[in-house]
Amino acid sequence: MNWLTIKRIFRAGMLDFWRNAFVSAASTLVMTVTLFVVGMAIFGGVVLGSAIQSFRDKADVNVYFVPGAAEDQILSLEKSLQALPEVATVQYVSADDALTNFREAHQNDQLTLQALDELGTNPLGAVLNIKAKDISQYDAIGQFLQNQETVSTGQPSIIDKINYFDVQHRAALDRIQQITAMAQFVGKIFIAILILVTLLICFNTMRLAIYTSRDEIQVQRLVGASAFFIRAPFMVEGVLYGLVAGVVTLLLFYPLTWWMGNATSAFFGGINVFSYYMAHFGQFFLIIVGTGVVLGGVASFLAVRRYLKI
Repeated sequence: MNWLTIKRIFRAGMLDFWRNAFVSAASTLVMTVTLFVVGMAIFGGVVLGSAIQSFRDKADVNVYFVPGAAEDQILSLEKSLQALPEVATVQYVSADDALTNFREAHQNDQLTLQALDELGTNPLGAVLNIKAKDISQYDAIGQFLQNQETVSTGQPSIIDKINYFDVQHRAALDRIQQITAMAQFVGKIFIAILILVTLLICFNTMRLAIYTSRDEIQVQRLVGASAFFIRAPFMVEGVLYGLVAGVVTLLLFYPLTWWMGNATSAFFGGINVFSYYMAHFGQFFLIIVGTGVVLGGVASFLAVRRYLKI
C-alpha cells in the first residue's frame, strides 16, 4: 500500500466523520462519558489507596519508660525489638528529647510551661517508637512488650505504659479496605456496562454511516476499488470517535482536578489529584485515549464485518 492510498483512506474517514456530524457527536459524547468514568475510577483508586497508606503509616507502638530508667536497659530492649522479624523500625527518643518535644508542642501554653519549670526536674521518661512491617503484626509486638513487663527478677519494670495500634483502629482500617474493595467491584461493573453501551451505540452509528454511503460504496465497487479500500475509511471514522472523546475527556479533567486538588490534599492523606494528574499525564493520555481508540476501532470493525459485505 503506497502513501497516496493511505492519505485517501484517512481523508475519506475524516470526511465521513464530519459529514455525519450529528451521529458522530452522539457517539463521541457517549464515549466521553465512558472514558470520564474510567478516569474517575483511576483517581478514586489513587485517592483511596493514599488514604489507606496514610492510615497505615500513622500506626505504631509507643513504649513510655518511667522517668530515670537506665539508658542501657532501654537500649537493650531496643536491640531486642530490632531483632524481631515483625519490626520495621525502632526510634529512640531520650528523656531530654521528649521534654524538648513537649515544650515545642505546648509553646503557646504558658501555664503548662510555668508548671513544668516549677518542678525543677524532667518528669518525662524516654520513649521507643516502633513501626511494624505489616499492620497485622502489632499484636505480636504488643505481646512481646507485655512479656518484657512481666519478666522481672524482683526489680520494678522500667516500662511505664505501652500504647499500640489497638483493635478499634484496625477495625476502622479493615472497614475502609472493605469499602474500597466494594467500590472497586461496583465501579468495574458500571464501567463494563458503559463500555457495552458505548460499543452498541458506536456499532449502530457505523451501521448508519454505511447505509448513508451505500451509493458511494456501489460506485467504488464498479470502478474496482479493493475491499480494504472501501472498508478502511469506516475504521478510521470509528477510531476518530475514540480519539476525539479521549482528548475531550483529558481536557475536562484539567479544571476538575484543579478544583478538587486542595480538597483531596486536605482530606485524603495529602495527595493532590491535580499534581498527580499533571505528573502522570502521559500515562493518563495512553489509558484514556488508548481506551477510546480501541473501543471505536472494535465497534467499527464489528459493524463493517457485519453490514459491509464485499
